[in-house]
Amino acid sequence: MTHFGIICPSSTGPLNTMLPLGQELQRRGHRVTVIGILDARPKVLVAGLEFQVVGEDEFPEGAMAESFAQLGKLSGLAALAYTINLLKNLATVTLRDAPDLLQASNVEALLVNQGSREGGTVADFLGIPFVTVCSAVVLNREPSVPPFNTLWQYSPAWWARLRNRAGYALLNRVARPTRTVIQEYRREWKLPLHAHPNDAYSRLAQISQAPAEFEFPREKLPSWFHFTGSYHSSASREPVPFPYENLTEKPLIYASMGTLQNRLIGIFQQIASACEGLDAQLVISLGGSARPESLPKLPGNPVVVEYAPQLEILKKATLMITHAGMNTTMECLKYGVPMVAIPVTNDQPGVAARIAWTGVGEYVPLSRLNVPKLKAAIQKVFTENSYKQNAARLQQAIQKAGGVTRAADIIEQAISTGKPVLANVS
Repeated sequence: MTHFGIICPSSTGPLNTMLPLGQELQRRGHRVTVIGILDARPKVLVAGLEFQVVGEDEFPEGAMAESFAQLGKLSGLAALAYTINLLKNLATVTLRDAPDLLQASNVEALLVNQGSREGGTVADFLGIPFVTVCSAVVLNREPSVPPFNTLWQYSPAWWARLRNRAGYALLNRVARPTRTVIQEYRREWKLPLHAHPNDAYSRLAQISQAPAEFEFPREKLPSWFHFTGSYHSSASREPVPFPYENLTEKPLIYASMGTLQNRLIGIFQQIASACEGLDAQLVISLGGSARPESLPKLPGNPVVVEYAPQLEILKKATLMITHAGMNTTMECLKYGVPMVAIPVTNDQPGVAARIAWTGVGEYVPLSRLNVPKLKAAIQKVFTENSYKQNAARLQQAIQKAGGVTRAADIIEQAISTGKPVLANVS
């Protein structure tokens, strides 16, 4: 059996993808250790996996909560730049601390989240294999696909490629701090420098939690790239209480802006106003951004909670209003729930663009958000059956993609053979 290490950002989204993978590998008899900062430890231990800490001085307990509170007040490029600077700091402590920890623990292979670009460099330095896991929108760059941080729709036209090139040039400037840190360590460790952003990803296997049907048409993904569908499971999460007795028989609209970009409290007021008058019951999860009693009385008297057991609520939901985080989007599609997206930053615009492209929902950009626009989008998705049908189509695609079982099969094959696992023969 293999001792796997997991390197991923310590926020809820990546952990909710990586921990079920770790649990599945553990169930198969492997040993799994997550490498991260202190704030990740409670979630890891709840999932029953081992934990090793990096950056204890730079990221004491509670440090990420403070960072996320600041991030939650930002949007657009400002939030993206803040996120990238945070990832740079995390990369720095991981590159510094992880090699010794992994060697001391006899870790034999790594699962590296695509948001932790430094993880592949750690694996290269130690001479151990690694597999890339895409929790967010697929970050692999190619000329025909818009940058992940834009709402741009896919087009094969020449002008779209020029537009995409300009977008990637801007993204390169914003992402330079993280890239510089990684290149400095590769130089110091006498490893080949990365010539292209895609060089940071595994050459054995790359796996995405999305089904292929959710992604824009791709021309240049490596032959060892796999769309395996959702990994989400309540078994890797702490139980969350919820006042189920307050639910009625009306169709349920569930609204959440996630656990990071959720401190723009006025959005919840707009959501409540937009849903008022619909023959539906609104449930709002604040994602820890505030306590329900601190909010003014919202129109329509929705059920408001600090946190909600999201997977359980989605089983009852008719529609979700979301920030278009990739995890939440995949959870919606896992249960065939159409969406209205209000993307804020990072990969959320790219997810929202795919929500519209696949016909599973609509989006309203944060910069143009108002009650009439949001109400129109909600009514459209709520009343037109095509959105539910398309969500059901993606739900079936997720079920066929294989999920955590297929992902673990690919990981085991890649590590045991040391050879690329090709998508057409896996």
